[in-house]
Amino acid sequence: MLIGKRLKELRKAKGLNQEQLGKLVNVTKVSICCYERGTRTPNLDTFQDLLNVLGVSADYLMGNDTKVDVVKDDEVLYSVKLPKEAVELYEELALNKELYRKVMETDPKRIVELIDKILK
Repeated sequence: MLIGKRLKELRKAKGLNQEQLGKLVNVTKVSICCYERGTRTPNLDTFQDLLNVLGVSADYLMGNDTKVDVVKDDEVLYSVKLPKEAVELYEELALNKELYRKVMETDPKRIVELIDKILK
C-alpha cells in the first residue's frame, strides 16, 4: 500500500520512530506500524494529524503526487510535488533516449507550444 510506504519514508525523514510519531498524533506505536504495513487505515482525524505532523498533502500521502528534489552539485535546493501524471509522462519520455535528448536540448517554452498545437 502506497500510503504505508510513504508514511514510513516521511517518518524516517523526520527522524521519528513509530512511537514518537504515534505520540504526536495520539495513537499507539502498534497503530503506526499497522498503517505502515497497510493492515490498518487511520481514521479521518488521525489522517489529518499525520498530514500536519509530516507536512505533506493528502494527495502526496495517498500517492497522487510525487515529491521531486531539485539538486545542484549534489545539494538539494528545494523540493516540488508533481502530479502522478507528470511523473508518468517523464518516465515514458525517458524510455525513448533520442526523443528525451532532443526535448532536453529544446527551449521548454517551445516544447509547450508544440504540445499545445498537437493537442488542439
